[in-house]
Amino acid sequence: MEKALITTYSLKWITLEDDDIRWKEIPIMKDLQDVLETMDWASDLVKRIEKYTTWIFSGIFSNKTNVDLTEWLQVFSIRDLDDMMRPIAMYVILNHIWNKVRSKNKKRLLVIDEAWNIMQHEDSAKFLFGLVKRARKYNLWITTITQDVEDFVNSPYGKPILTNSSIQLLLKQSSASIDVLENVYKLTWQEKYILLNAAVWQWLFFAGMEHVWIQVVASFYEEQVIVSSNE
Repeated sequence: MEKALITTYSLKWITLEDDDIRWKEIPIMKDLQDVLETMDWASDLVKRIEKYTTWIFSGIFSNKTNVDLTEWLQVFSIRDLDDMMRPIAMYVILNHIWNKVRSKNKKRLLVIDEAWNIMQHEDSAKFLFGLVKRARKYNLWITTITQDVEDFVNSPYGKPILTNSSIQLLLKQSSASIDVLENVYKLTWQEKYILLNAAVWQWLFFAGMEHVWIQVVASFYEEQVIVSSNE
């Protein structure tokens, strides 16, 4: 695979010595497949990447991006992707973001919604763990949002992400997950009761060793953005 990757880029006149490739054509995954098909020993690799280059997923993984990556605010949505493709897409997006972060040291905020998708697979979970551990060095703030805290707790990479977060917010929890959270956050029985009976906009706020029960009240204009009801 390494030999094929180097060959694929060299066919586009890109080498490991290039510092600036802005004016060069970047290969796509189909280009990699074409190179692998010329190698007798690579038939298994060709079969593994075929679904990303010639099948229904080729439009996502084997095309030039249609996202303007120069905008100051960028939103990557994977809502309409097949469940099997979501972790792969999130991994690709996070890897792109990490490369951008390292390219220039400035303050950035990365928000990862539905982060439980990443924690379902060891490779992507390990990547997110490494991202969180190294983010501060590059002035990157990371916020992970999930409805399934258990997916984090049950992962060897997810639990350190939770426990090492400087700020944590817990919303209403189900009785099935409250015991798991009790072990992770050392909840008191009062805090367990609060989380089981919390109303909308009521959160348990963690900052260091401090646990505070808060209620967030949105302003009129914020509520117009947040609330989807037509009432």
